Amino acid sequence: MQIRQPIVAVLGHVDSGKTSLLDKIRGTGVQAREAGGITQHIGASFLPTETLKKVCGPLFAKMGGENQEIPGLLVIDTPGHEIFTNLRARGGSAADIAILVVDVNRGFQPQTNESLKILQNRKVPFVIALNKVDMISGWKKNPPTKFISQSVKEQDPFVQTALDELLYNVVGTLSVLGYNSEAFYRVKDFLKEVAIVPVSARSGEGMPELLAVLVGLTQQYMQKKLDQTEKQTRGIVLEVKEEIGLGMTANIILIDGTLKKSDTILVAKRDSVIVTKPKAILLPKPLDEMRDPRDKFRPVNEVVAAAGIKIASPDLEGVLPGSPVYATTDESKIEEFKKLIESEMKSVFIKTDTKGVILKCDTIGSLEALTDMLKKQNISVSTADIGPVTRRDVMEALAIKEHDRHLGVIIAFNVKILQDAQEEAEANHIKIFHDQVIYSLIDNYVNWVQDDTANEENAIFQELTPICKFTFLKGFVFRKNNPAVFGVLVDAGVLKQKVSVMNSDGRKIGVVHQIQENGKSVDVAKKGKEVAVSIQNVTIGRQISEEDVLYSFPPSPEAKLLLKTFSHKLSPEEFQTLREIIEIQRKVNPLYAY
Repeated sequence: MQIRQPIVAVLGHVDSGKTSLLDKIRGTGVQAREAGGITQHIGASFLPTETLKKVCGPLFAKMGGENQEIPGLLVIDTPGHEIFTNLRARGGSAADIAILVVDVNRGFQPQTNESLKILQNRKVPFVIALNKVDMISGWKKNPPTKFISQSVKEQDPFVQTALDELLYNVVGTLSVLGYNSEAFYRVKDFLKEVAIVPVSARSGEGMPELLAVLVGLTQQYMQKKLDQTEKQTRGIVLEVKEEIGLGMTANIILIDGTLKKSDTILVAKRDSVIVTKPKAILLPKPLDEMRDPRDKFRPVNEVVAAAGIKIASPDLEGVLPGSPVYATTDESKIEEFKKLIESEMKSVFIKTDTKGVILKCDTIGSLEALTDMLKKQNISVSTADIGPVTRRDVMEALAIKEHDRHLGVIIAFNVKILQDAQEEAEANHIKIFHDQVIYSLIDNYVNWVQDDTANEENAIFQELTPICKFTFLKGFVFRKNNPAVFGVLVDAGVLKQKVSVMNSDGRKIGVVHQIQENGKSVDVAKKGKEVAVSIQNVTIGRQISEEDVLYSFPPSPEAKLLLKTFSHKLSPEEFQTLREIIEIQRKVNPLYAY
């Protein structure tokens, strides 16, 4: 058998110590580099067998390492469960095993639960790293050993009891979630029980045992999965970027097979499959050789899985992060792989006529994870796509909102909101839920729906264009254009920023950009107030003149709602102004507010 090293993912709650744990794993390897060293790959750290032997000591043989066929571990060092959602592969996960980091004093937190859901969905076995044991009250620091089993024996009895209690809190939580678990030194069957390893990312205690458990599990139970005999060369794109001197490059985790410079590579863009040959395959040099950033990589002609690599090719622009990579020397297989990638992309992107939320994400993995979580909460999705939030997305949400205000929203994960989209969303009261943490993104949306449903009448009314009538004061021109700034008196209703304005002929003048009172910016101006307003793209003396009477200009559906449904919320003066607006507009558009 030709065995590759297992791919290990690290995930957990945002402040559970994932990054520190990865740093400690890498640091441990650097310290042991005279015995084999550690190579810093793209998005992954490779710990060869010699390094593991040195770190784990006698535990290495005890956990089955003496018959070691697994050539080390490839630890994915892009911490954060959002990145892990990228590590998808056809039919499951690109990660073979995971370390789920749990803060010993806080136990399971929202992101821990979410990480566990991702592991369940992808059917990935995992080990719990119960981190920050050195933060337990009374813990004796600076132990003479890095072995947690030895370190625990040296603690006072009350500290040992405290650790056991905290450990069994996690055992209890996992039991409720359907898992049998136990401290690794009490596990009788690693296939049936989740091993919990107490660790300190700060002191390094527990690191030998954590790595030994990973070696043992992968050695005993994963040889068939890791066997490379007749495995197709495949990988996953982590990110695509332009590099000086190299042009377009892709950082890739090679999952299976051997990638050669002469291979034909197939990767996915949004609407097509790219077939190309790599201009270069680059391997990062070991950590201790990476002093000069201009010389971080060495070109190679081939690389064997599993590995973190960089490939350069001018055809890589627009390739999707999280998408699959296939490589072959057999020309007859190109069409087969092309169809495989196309079918995989079709299953991820959604574009339907059904009414549902609009979902925009940064990568295929996060798109897939969010779509899955929304469906589990019975939230329908009309569009699921990669890329920034655009004006077109807002217009689609607006059309959906006319039928269902709770589905006419945009859920954006880790992407930019383009300026014209932001402006359009504000003008039309389209909610954009934007976050970099999946669980809080969905929670925020669900909580908003609950609150909005409870106060629906007020919520709808608050979004409608406020009714207002105001007069351009003579002698108060502060700027003629770009933008026009002038003084007004509010005659009726409430004048607000971002509100469309029309004249007494029913012609739209523009949008109130800013309101100032006594030199200070204000959001609203009520009846009787004299304030300065600014409006873009108008010139005083052309589209607008002193002593003009101006009105707020609600779109026809909003005017209809105000007239038919919310007239009881308008003052008599506002209602009269609304009647004036409708009367003026019906001379231009007879169907206005019908």
